[in-house]
Amino acid sequence: MSLSVVILAAGKGTRMRSSLPKVLHAIADKPMVSHVIDSARQLGAVNIYVVYGFGGEVLKATLTTENTGDDLTFIEQKEQLGTGHAVDQASPFLKEDEDVLVLYGDVPLTKVSTLESLLQAKPENGMSLLTVYLADPAGYGRIVRKDGIVVGIIEQKDAKPEQLLINEANTGILYAKGGDLKRWLSGLSNNNAQGEYYLTDIIAAAHSEGKIIATAHPETEIEVEGANNRVQLAALERAYQERLVEELMIAGASLRDPARIDIRGSLTIGSEVSIDINCIFEGSVTLANNVKIGANCILKNCSISDNVEIKPNSIIEDATIGENCSAGPFARIRPGSVMNKDSHVGNFVEMKKTTLGEGSKAGHLTYLGDALIGKNVNVGAGTITCNYDGVNKSQTIIKDNAFIGSNSSLVAPVSIGDSATIGAGSVIAKNVEKDDLAVARGKQRNIKNWPRPIKKY
Repeated sequence: MSLSVVILAAGKGTRMRSSLPKVLHAIADKPMVSHVIDSARQLGAVNIYVVYGFGGEVLKATLTTENTGDDLTFIEQKEQLGTGHAVDQASPFLKEDEDVLVLYGDVPLTKVSTLESLLQAKPENGMSLLTVYLADPAGYGRIVRKDGIVVGIIEQKDAKPEQLLINEANTGILYAKGGDLKRWLSGLSNNNAQGEYYLTDIIAAAHSEGKIIATAHPETEIEVEGANNRVQLAALERAYQERLVEELMIAGASLRDPARIDIRGSLTIGSEVSIDINCIFEGSVTLANNVKIGANCILKNCSISDNVEIKPNSIIEDATIGENCSAGPFARIRPGSVMNKDSHVGNFVEMKKTTLGEGSKAGHLTYLGDALIGKNVNVGAGTITCNYDGVNKSQTIIKDNAFIGSNSSLVAPVSIGDSATIGAGSVIAKNVEKDDLAVARGKQRNIKNWPRPIKKY
């Protein structure tokens, strides 16, 4: 049976104090609603309907960029008349014989395993609800049972004193047959304290038809919590990071302090990986075996091979680091860069769109931009590849076994031949042939007995 998912995302989020639609506020650098869309796709949803209201154009533009796919359909809720009204906006799109799951764009931490248990709980001729037992259910709708059987949901504002004592709360997440859901939605009334069409009223409608209403429950409360303000958003962020960190450590990673690491994407690790404090991983990052990441590093969309050490305060972005390499401290490896096996860059070395050959090294205080560097090359401190003429970028080629003296400037386009040597302090604007020594600097003058300037006042 095909599955469609309806995601409610029309909330303005006034308490966020933001012009951004609430569901676009991020957890781990990804909009909350994108997390929900990802979960829907993992469940195998054929169609995903996002019901939007405030800030619709921004939301559609963001989600179209973040979540490409033909399975996504946007449906406008022009008036916010309650959750039942919101889901009903999707009714024209729902098929009678398909299964429909209702999720919320501001509830991003519901595990796929929890949703799978909800889907499995649904009887053939019935529906299933995700409920949670809370020590303090204030603000939540309460699950009303009779002889253990779910007969309805009563909202907080409509509840009698004895109903307020119920600690089984409604999460709003439910699963039903499309035809049933459409029929129940069409019969909703707004005769309540809020004057809204409650989605929860379909439970009583289902019960009146003799439908069996099953329940499933999350492992933890945080799975069904939403974010209405930035305090709650921060709490969800921390809970999400704790979840990822736990998975990371179970996979074998050693973390100096699990509370001081942020994963904002996917992090794949091998064995014996060590990560120090305050590290940030963005996009897709792979750490192979025996990788050591020092404190305060930022890694984004990069691949780190076996036996690599990234020393403290280094930034690596859209780059590949080969086996047995080291980088840092304070190294910056920019997009398009490759460090081949056994190469090394030290403190305050920056690489951009540069390939560093096997066994080559740039120890410190160096800029390597748009460069192709061969094997066993030594790049001295303070060396710069001058790759930009104000209009165009040009390449510097340094061939195997070359030696670049300290404080050299290589003005691209330029080529340094095999085993060539560049004298310290040189400005090289012409190609240097194999085995040649190139020295390009002003002649030194020593002025004897030169009088130093005297302070006039």
